[in-house]
Amino acid sequence: MSKKIIVPPIKSQGIKTKLVPWIMEIAPKTDGRWIEPFLGTGVVAFNSGYKKAILNDTNPHIINFYKGIQQKEITAPLMRQYLENEGELLSKADEDGYEHYRKVRARFNKEFSSFDFIFLSRAGFNGMMRFGKKGNWNIPFCKKPDRFAQAYITKIANQVDTVSKVIKPEPDWTFYNKSFADIIPLATESDIIYCDPPYYGRYVDYYNGWTEQDEECLFNLLSETKAKFILSTWHHNDWRENDMISKFWNKFNIVTKDHFYHSGGNIENRRTIVEALVCNFSLDNIQEHNHGQKEKVKTEQLTLQLV
Repeated sequence: MSKKIIVPPIKSQGIKTKLVPWIMEIAPKTDGRWIEPFLGTGVVAFNSGYKKAILNDTNPHIINFYKGIQQKEITAPLMRQYLENEGELLSKADEDGYEHYRKVRARFNKEFSSFDFIFLSRAGFNGMMRFGKKGNWNIPFCKKPDRFAQAYITKIANQVDTVSKVIKPEPDWTFYNKSFADIIPLATESDIIYCDPPYYGRYVDYYNGWTEQDEECLFNLLSETKAKFILSTWHHNDWRENDMISKFWNKFNIVTKDHFYHSGGNIENRRTIVEALVCNFSLDNIQEHNHGQKEKVKTEQLTLQLV
């Protein structure tokens, strides 16, 4: 029986929930710390099983949220109470809820409440997280005034509760809001580093801009580290290849897997991208492509055979 994946209360495009089993099966167990210079939603860290961790992100709202849970300032009952209140106001607001969404957005951009952060991420369009140059939230409303139904609120509150049981108190789990270049040098030989940086040439937001110079800096730091590391990146899609693979990462071991994602509500927007894990340790017993993924016979192929 496969282990149930812990799903975090923060959502974003590119979340690694479906790839967690693959990542964790490849990750070697070490005696040291789990280190993530690019925490993101936290889904990989929360499923890592490590009792000691260094977790970092340039987005201060992510770090503040999880530190709030760590310090018990954010709890499942408090999140439930907050969402029930704001959800009711949203459902009764003018412009099909948009009036209240604007109110919460303006309040967040002034006060940066972690509770408002969750509200906006769940009431914003397509589960996206994007910030402007001044650090203000600028995702439009999803146009669903009844978004926060009781079952949905319970789901989020349960996710907060689950994560609260995984996050260890300081100093065992330490959260930082710094550059990745400040975090990777902290690793020792007994640690493991998992890096999930913004994908070069793909979507980025204000807090997570990414240039070729950033990729080169990351490459240099990981080339020098004595720790074991795993880097998530994209290998290629239907249109082009990731130039950073041949430029930097080919000197390390690489395994790949087909990954499907949706960008929008229509089936036409379903796309395939080949994900890559780059490692500085032996992968001799690991299948090079689609490791752990069973072959599936497509219905279309069966139809063609029958005709």
